[in-house]
Amino acid sequence: MENIILQKSFEFALNIIEYAELLESKRKYVIATQVLKAGTSIGANINEAQSAESRLDFIHKLKIADKEANEVSYWLRLCKFSKTYPNPEGLEDDLLEIKKILSSIISSSKRNQRKKLTH
Repeated sequence: MENIILQKSFEFALNIIEYAELLESKRKYVIATQVLKAGTSIGANINEAQSAESRLDFIHKLKIADKEANEVSYWLRLCKFSKTYPNPEGLEDDLLEIKKILSSIISSSKRNQRKKLTH
């Protein structure tokens, strides 16, 4: 069975790399760097969570991925509404889907952790 969050975050990182390269071609270096770092960090943290030492460590790593998703969301919104930046078409929708999946995994993991502690 495929791990959908790993797949989606990897595809998103590839698209972020392309978008960052587009920004660099337009000489928007500072935002390109921010978008690239935060956008690729999401998948890196999700990937790292797969070898977590405990359920709490797993949740923690996914929360870091969610924070990175929030950061890249900010940078993409800036680009979208700035008149001199290329529109990050499609990236915001992909990011929203990743954030929803992350939220669901974090919530169910927390629930399972609580059940484990009460039994």
